[in-house]
Amino acid sequence: MPDCRSSPDLPALRRRHWLLGALGACALPCTAAPAKAAATAALPRAAQVPGGIARLPLGAAATRPLAQAGEVPLLVVGNPSAWQALVGIALSTPPGDAHITVRTTEGGAARELHYAVAPKAYRVQKLEVPPTTVDLSAEDEARYQRERTHIDALTALYSEPLPPTLGMRVPTPGRRSASFGLRRVFNGQSRNPHSGMDIAAGTGTPVAAPLPGQVIDTGDYFFNGRTVWLDHGGGLLTMYCHLSRIDVQPGDRLATGQRLGLVGATGRVTGPHLHWSVMLNRVMVDPALFLPA
Repeated sequence: MPDCRSSPDLPALRRRHWLLGALGACALPCTAAPAKAAATAALPRAAQVPGGIARLPLGAAATRPLAQAGEVPLLVVGNPSAWQALVGIALSTPPGDAHITVRTTEGGAARELHYAVAPKAYRVQKLEVPPTTVDLSAEDEARYQRERTHIDALTALYSEPLPPTLGMRVPTPGRRSASFGLRRVFNGQSRNPHSGMDIAAGTGTPVAAPLPGQVIDTGDYFFNGRTVWLDHGGGLLTMYCHLSRIDVQPGDRLATGQRLGLVGATGRVTGPHLHWSVMLNRVMVDPALFLPA
């Protein structure tokens, strides 16, 4: 389960479609050149490294091509003159050759599109802490595994319509206290890399949606504390952890800037902050890529 201590590779679960309702057509603008330029500017920055995003041109086609990484559907944006696939690259991906498959029509012939993943060295932090903060009791481990099963199914969702824009705003003001990809070593035991961005803020600071989205899950989890998940469409999900209060419920539709909860220190944390994760095609990617440079 995605949590603030790790970034596990999610299993290739069954593709499921959750239609978000009558929000209109699902494409980015596909006519005038100014609209196309605006849509391009709103895309996440490309970074073909573990934890980054590949932006792969697919060429022209009358209808939106279908792209997949293995069995996982990918977010395809653009217009009939120039489509491109946005591919989230898992932190565990080794450097070297990778590929996706592309079809111009459902059931049509597939072609492979290859791209290169470059290496990236993330920071390592070594800490000495009480053993009880590292090793889980049998009861806590059982709870964590139950929560992981639930979240793994949740994060396999792929919904339409697709997001109208991909440029995000920071969900809460504050200093970035821990960056994506940081690997912590507790008492000599290495943990999986940090799967999001930590933003230091006082308890009660409002947390707002960075893009329009639908609430697909809320809960109080062992590691993550009070948590909200938003679905923005096309396999793009965001997660907000350690909240002191949750102000939304599953099914709610939020506009950009609408409050979803308040910063807190629930779950396994040492102080108040927001842990913010961004998931694209079932893998956690660096949220900073979606923010203005």
